[in-house]
Amino acid sequence: MSTLHCFRDVNLHASPSSYAFTSPSSRLSPTLVVDRPSGDLSMSDQVPLGAKRVSNIAGILGIIKLRLGKKSPLLCAFHLCYSNANDLADKYIIVITKAQPVGRLKGHTVYKIMATEFLHLHERPLHDPDEDIYMAMLKSLLKSGPMYFSYTLDLTNTFQRQAQSDLSLPMWKRADDRFFWNRFISTDLIDFRSGSGVGPGGRQRGSPQLGVDPYILPVMYGMMRITTARVKSTPLTFILVTRRSRHRAGTRYFSRGIDENGNVSNYNETEQIIVLNDANPGLGGYDGAAGAQNGRVGEKYENETQVLSFVQTRGSVPAYWAEVNDLHYTPKLQIRGIDAALTAARKHFDEQIRLYGDNYLVNLVNHKGREERVKEAYEQIIRNLVSSARERKQADAITDEKFHVVEPGQRVQEYDRLHYVYFDFHNETKGLKWYRAQLLLDQLGDALNKQQYFRGVDLPGDLSGRMEIRNLQTSVVRTNCMDCLDRTNLVQSMLARWTLDRMLTDLGILANGQSAFADPSFEYLFRNVWADNADVVSKSYSGTGALKTDFTRTGQRTRAGMLNDLRASITRYVQNNFADGPKQDGFDVFLGAYFPSFSSSSTVVGAGKKGIFIDQRPALIQAVPYLLTTSVVMIFLATVVTPRLSGSAANLLSLRILVVLWLVVGLWCLHFIRGHGTFYVNWPKLNRPPWAIEDYHVALASVQNDRVLRNFLGGSHGRSISGTRLGHMEEGKKRIE
Repeated sequence: MSTLHCFRDVNLHASPSSYAFTSPSSRLSPTLVVDRPSGDLSMSDQVPLGAKRVSNIAGILGIIKLRLGKKSPLLCAFHLCYSNANDLADKYIIVITKAQPVGRLKGHTVYKIMATEFLHLHERPLHDPDEDIYMAMLKSLLKSGPMYFSYTLDLTNTFQRQAQSDLSLPMWKRADDRFFWNRFISTDLIDFRSGSGVGPGGRQRGSPQLGVDPYILPVMYGMMRITTARVKSTPLTFILVTRRSRHRAGTRYFSRGIDENGNVSNYNETEQIIVLNDANPGLGGYDGAAGAQNGRVGEKYENETQVLSFVQTRGSVPAYWAEVNDLHYTPKLQIRGIDAALTAARKHFDEQIRLYGDNYLVNLVNHKGREERVKEAYEQIIRNLVSSARERKQADAITDEKFHVVEPGQRVQEYDRLHYVYFDFHNETKGLKWYRAQLLLDQLGDALNKQQYFRGVDLPGDLSGRMEIRNLQTSVVRTNCMDCLDRTNLVQSMLARWTLDRMLTDLGILANGQSAFADPSFEYLFRNVWADNADVVSKSYSGTGALKTDFTRTGQRTRAGMLNDLRASITRYVQNNFADGPKQDGFDVFLGAYFPSFSSSSTVVGAGKKGIFIDQRPALIQAVPYLLTTSVVMIFLATVVTPRLSGSAANLLSLRILVVLWLVVGLWCLHFIRGHGTFYVNWPKLNRPPWAIEDYHVALASVQNDRVLRNFLGGSHGRSISGTRLGHMEEGKKRIE
């Protein structure tokens, strides 16, 4: 029998031959058994005997493989080879060991993942250093990534999509694939449940295993804030949810633009929700288990449990573009041909229109300088998609292009539901004149009025959790800047503020012309929730909190805020150049964009085979930073420490010569690093971006062509390093689901 909700109490029974999972509160439910070391799944009516450890966990996050591919000759020599290639795979079960409740939404408890554990299926007698690196990447991602789940409420879908979904399906089948972050590592469980995949002995599986459903727990990555509030003496629950897409997920400079499947970087869906007459807004009460009734039977209309939500999206400009790190503060900008990106852009907007209806595309990049090329590429794509594009520009005393609107001249195809609006945010708000962003709100006024918002009312006594739909949101505002962070968040919070007042006015809580933000306490709450949202989205993508959040929180720009922005900007530079490579690799492994394999790594220590994580740059290039550090140390010793020990004229002359010598060496090192910064960026080592490959070759060619340096580099050695390096850059294997 299939269970619609997930088990909220799971016991783990660990033994040398298997891991078994049971639910103490659901004694009639079968036991999920994972065989060791093969990883084969089965259902049993009994718990296997011989468990050495029994512990309570919050749920199963998924099963991941860190080794695939050819058998290792060295392992076969130790009689560790198996006839089935799957037996060779190093599988880990990732379980949630600690989850913290963050609030209740319509009585359903929402949890944040606080701690996880990796259960190794195959204990190897030999050490694998690459596997340790993979594990460190995954643990770092799980520790830093804000992930949320609920046993009884689908967090991956908006309330509007939930109201229109089939509630008779188990939760994982209803989950939005874009925001089902553990979808890839749940593949083994999902394949076993559907009856596909390979069973014990290599046999094809047969019938579906419905008993697996409550063990598959969809997890969302993003931001979740649930808080109680009061407007005009009316209590309500205020919620802000941001869901980050698992497709093309990555870090700031290693994930830009669009891919061939129509997925854009840093895509987030933000839903602002208010719930009226919520029966259990606190952390007490029931956990939304099956059989809980909606609403309160027989109560008046004004006491109905009502949900109102407003959805916005953000995402990178849907073109093939990139910013190439080379240690300069401003990376090099690359934009590919517009015609090549049209097919991908069509796929992207096909999905956006299908999910949200009309799309109002708000573009906030600068219309002059280096960002101008990104703006022009976006506009050219829209001109090619819509029918008989009509354009109009508007200028004022501040800028010659305050607005640039591209609309379809007629409506004959689906792409004519795209409405492009450019706003010169930088110039219009220059000098902390943030209030001038209101100009964009005025421009979008008609669209927002037509767009509406979702409104649903609980059906009293309904056991399935269905809602009566009173109103639907028919379009969406998709906002972007270069990073889709700071400017985007300010505009989204402005639109959310306007819509919230409209919701409360339509409900009769506010009179026409009144605002919920006249109450200082609600204004403070709203500002801080949206500032927290800005920080979470920014940390996930850029590594630091958002900029200018002092204004978002207080409405004023402060010196402390400016210092925080300076510190954040410096941290972003360091993070993006020297730390984001492993972080991007962690995303790729966790989300299935890269498959670790024996062919691309050293199987064991001493195998004589270079691993993918070993630095294979030419020795000269590797040595330059160490040489720079040595020169700084030597100059320090020669000018500060040594003169105190000996003050003769001969010694002082020698020290001055030494200082000059090391100063020349240090300056040359700085010059080399500045001119060849690509060598010293910590690039992803699994799925190397194509522009990184190109830039590496250009930099390496310049060194090989240097009359002096090529003698130290070695011609043949340089070519072999280049070839080897490129091979590793292209070893990432894309997963197609």
